[in-house]
Amino acid sequence: MSQPARAGSESPMEKRWLDRFAEAMGRLVPDAITASVLLLILVVAGTLGLGNSLAKTMEAYYQGLWMLLPFTMQMTLIIVLSSALGSTPFFRRAILTLSRAPQTAHQVVMLAALTNALAAYLYWGLSISLGPVIAVYFATAAERKGIPVDFPFLLSVVWAAGAIWQYGLSASAPLLVATPGHFLEKFIGVLPLSTTIWSAAAIAHEFAFTTAVMAVGCLLMPKRCRPVSSFPESRRLLEPVSEDTAGPLTHAERLERSSLGATVLCVALAGWLYFHFAVKRMSLDINSLNTILLLLSLLFHRNVRSFAQALQRAVLSGWAVIVIYHLYAGIAGLLQFTTTGETLAGTVASVATPLTFPLLTAAISALFAVFIPSSGGQWTIQGLVTARSAMAVGVSVQRGILSLSVGDHVGNFVSPFWAVIVAGIARLDFRTFFGYGLMFAVIWFVIGVLIFTFAPG
Repeated sequence: MSQPARAGSESPMEKRWLDRFAEAMGRLVPDAITASVLLLILVVAGTLGLGNSLAKTMEAYYQGLWMLLPFTMQMTLIIVLSSALGSTPFFRRAILTLSRAPQTAHQVVMLAALTNALAAYLYWGLSISLGPVIAVYFATAAERKGIPVDFPFLLSVVWAAGAIWQYGLSASAPLLVATPGHFLEKFIGVLPLSTTIWSAAAIAHEFAFTTAVMAVGCLLMPKRCRPVSSFPESRRLLEPVSEDTAGPLTHAERLERSSLGATVLCVALAGWLYFHFAVKRMSLDINSLNTILLLLSLLFHRNVRSFAQALQRAVLSGWAVIVIYHLYAGIAGLLQFTTTGETLAGTVASVATPLTFPLLTAAISALFAVFIPSSGGQWTIQGLVTARSAMAVGVSVQRGILSLSVGDHVGNFVSPFWAVIVAGIARLDFRTFFGYGLMFAVIWFVIGVLIFTFAPG
């Protein structure tokens, strides 16, 4: 006797080419660590092929492997603290309140996309952790009102809107180059955020892409909608996280649940931020961003125990970063401390012009991003090459960074790495919505290349 089809499932003959492509990518693209090994083999082969000796190649790898220890910890904290912050009741209540406002399907799509776009602009980790929650809450509220909304499609729209973090307050490469002591400081200096994510071109891109996502989401909502009730596991995201309070509390447990410890830490962290921004007059960078995240996490969790429990759950989302950036750093060492990086930069510069440089940079970045599902890791590997080629062509390094980010997120759309993480949080098969992301990848690429080619800095 045949088994009933799962909610939203289709027979092989009914699958569209987008769904077939998504499944093929899932079979072909390996995990991040395996992909870094393949990339290492290619770069080593290229380095030796360019005439670098084996001894020089090994020396470059030796120099690079552990040169990103501070950056690795910074990125680990970004992921873990964002997940802890996103799990607070404050955000859940805010999303629930917003989800009740729309009265039409178009309003559901637009407000859900705007909500995740705002979260993404503030911090990319919030977009990853809150995006599925936003989709579930808005789809549930819509279904209760009888508004036809396809849950997988809404999830893909919300996921796509989160792409604007690339030019938001947690943009990896812009924050890194704005942080004194970054690994390319001797070559490009410290670049203020006013010249990267707060430039006119970057701001124009944020508005243009967010508008495009909302418009496409409204126009292409499937006519045969799969309501969120068809995905019972996803609906479980509505359930609050319960805390075990059985039995009498000890003195230590009462102290942990008291707001005293969190309050003291919040005051200390606020003092650090005042010293950083008001006394030192420094701009936002990775360290200050993490301090803000830590302060907000403690503030919204209200006590040390709740914060510690959230950290225990959140650390599972950051395990790969602890190792992966060192693997990328080794590859970056091969590019930086041999002739390979200079040769690649010269090759790009020889075929690029100021007009075609954003297109070439975005295209090359998109190819790399399929193997490197991390913007920080991508800048680690491509940063030197991008900076050198930009200078040779006569384009600012900042424009190179912004163009690289275009291709970086094309890779995030095409590779199933982040889609699988989002699907895991949403508790459904990533293939139910992943194919739609390819459409948004094209829109992102076209808008990005046009703006960073023709818009003023």
